[in-house]
Amino acid sequence: MHGAFFAKGFAVTKHKGASDMTKSEAAKRAEELRRQIEQHNDLYYNHEAPAISDGEFDALVRELRVIEERWPDLVTPDSPTQRVGGRPREGFQAVRHETPMRSLLSIFDEEEMRRFYETCQEELGQDRVPLVGEPKYDGVSIEIVYDQGRLISAATRGDGTAGEDVTANVRTIHGVPRHLREGKAGVPDHLVVRGEVLMLKKEFAALNREAEEKGEKVFANPRNAAAGSLRQLDPRITAGRPLRIFFWEISPSSSWQPETQWEALEAMRNLGLKTCPVSRRIESAQEAIRWHHDLEARRDSLDFEIDGCVFKVDRLADHERLGMRAANPRWAVAYKFTPRQKTTRILEIQAYVGRTGAVTPVATLEPVEIGGVTVTHVSLHNQDQIDGLDIRVGDTVLVERAGDVIPHVVQVITEKRTGHEKRYHLPAKCPACGSEVVKPEGEAIARCTNFSCPAQLKESLKHFGSKHALDVDGLGDKIVDQLVERGLVKDVADLYDLAAAQLADLERMAEKSAANLIEEIAKSKAASLPRVIYGLGIRQVGQALAATLADEFGSLEALAAADEERLVQVPDVGPEVAASVLAWFQSKENRRLLEKLKAHGIDPKAVRSRRAGTGGGPLAGKTLVITGELESLSRDEAEDLVRQAGGKPVGSVSKSTDYLVVGASPGASKTKAAQKYGTPTLQEAEFLKLVGKK
Repeated sequence: MHGAFFAKGFAVTKHKGASDMTKSEAAKRAEELRRQIEQHNDLYYNHEAPAISDGEFDALVRELRVIEERWPDLVTPDSPTQRVGGRPREGFQAVRHETPMRSLLSIFDEEEMRRFYETCQEELGQDRVPLVGEPKYDGVSIEIVYDQGRLISAATRGDGTAGEDVTANVRTIHGVPRHLREGKAGVPDHLVVRGEVLMLKKEFAALNREAEEKGEKVFANPRNAAAGSLRQLDPRITAGRPLRIFFWEISPSSSWQPETQWEALEAMRNLGLKTCPVSRRIESAQEAIRWHHDLEARRDSLDFEIDGCVFKVDRLADHERLGMRAANPRWAVAYKFTPRQKTTRILEIQAYVGRTGAVTPVATLEPVEIGGVTVTHVSLHNQDQIDGLDIRVGDTVLVERAGDVIPHVVQVITEKRTGHEKRYHLPAKCPACGSEVVKPEGEAIARCTNFSCPAQLKESLKHFGSKHALDVDGLGDKIVDQLVERGLVKDVADLYDLAAAQLADLERMAEKSAANLIEEIAKSKAASLPRVIYGLGIRQVGQALAATLADEFGSLEALAAADEERLVQVPDVGPEVAASVLAWFQSKENRRLLEKLKAHGIDPKAVRSRRAGTGGGPLAGKTLVITGELESLSRDEAEDLVRQAGGKPVGSVSKSTDYLVVGASPGASKTKAAQKYGTPTLQEAEFLKLVGKK
């Protein structure tokens, strides 16, 4: 069970405010915040496995935004404040949105709501700025495209620029019409609408009851159930789930636009697209605040989960005038509800060991229901957190599920102490292997010092074989536990020495499944360099940074030979990350591991791509947009060619776009924008010739 509870949790420590920082301190803190936010985004969007609450996540983003507002030159192009989190998941084809699906800026109190409204008044030069208030649904955002009234595609939000193609699954949702009915103004030629896929509370409860009766895993909450159901590779599974949808926006890329958001909601209803009846038109900031408080008071009486209100400026022409921040529109905000909290008692605290040796204290609670979910365990993160809150075994504590996700301890109710409570300290010896536990200077996390610790090894094997690493299908928790406990593997390279006969002896394995797993392990030898780097489990190296390192160095050998001076020249690598990479490759155990992997044929090389604007190539410094279907290569392959030729692929046409590459069935909005800006267009053959492939 080591590492089973919140193994990917992060320390919650107090930091200086931006006003008290030097610029050097701010740069270091901003780098750390970006790393944490990126990892939490990955867990939340790509794995449905958040490690912190929404409240904690919002606090990280707000802290980063404050730093970047004070020191604008610290803003990096890939900062989480500049884009929406979540990449398309493997198993689904990536689909580009015709216009980006932006996330909304979150606000948390009345003063922020008034400030938003007053800013809109000042920017627009209007005393009265009508708004539309809508519930902030706790579901999964989606975009659906209709051509001539017929549903042709559907995609998740993804990273805001591209999402996952879930068309087949969306067609199974009863609330999604395959053909639009004719509204008052007829049916638009090209309509792109956005909405929220969710589950009603009673239907979610019935789904979980049925799963319990079958002995299957139950979902933590309706949002996770909706996300998991929508992202099934088998549409028949999605069809069996009680998914609903509320539509909330007509995308600017549509061929027809109403004048206001309120008219957009009405137009969608007329076309047969369900909108939320709770939405309303609002005339002032004070009315918005009252409606927010009213909706919060009656949220439990609603059929579906919400965690706040969304307020949008009503006139769509005003949206253009107000414009965009890098990641958020300036014409809308999400006004969040107060996080949900309950009191309960800590029964015991135990330490669990994760992949990197992190020893994490986890409290067992008297079961308490918060937001419809029974909470029995909560991560205490580290000893500093325990000491800072003075948490003791036997304490009555206030537990919060901000955003109805992962619970955390807010405070100790000291008035309820009886004198029998016991202080807790992390063990000096690893609970899994008995080795020394140390807390490196300057870090909040204590770690087991034994590289061969069975708990670490189990988590390392799971990570190595995970979807985004070497993708070894069938290497599940129970198999990994047995491989380690029976001494069949001592490191990840030992996987390649396994024989089918050895696996067939394991519990829940037969000859066929053993042979399949051996085949999957063999296939993983062909994994790309970014996957292998990510799979090694180097601290602070996530998927995005693994891809960057692969592009910069081209091989494991070159990366291993890099010194700190070379590493910090890499985008997104600061001194802390560089030290982590250096430490990993300087370890004797890890160098031996690389040699073993190479002996098994795992020594991938990367094809270097020229960074746009920094090197030569026929497209050096050029920006290209690709629309429609190309005959000889996929969209991803075409964009890779753009990068290799020194160019930059983007998702929408603007004044700065140099070329529009046009394939079959091109997007109407991109073609129209190219005509508007006089952007040159390239047919597929011309594009291939330009990049030197023909």
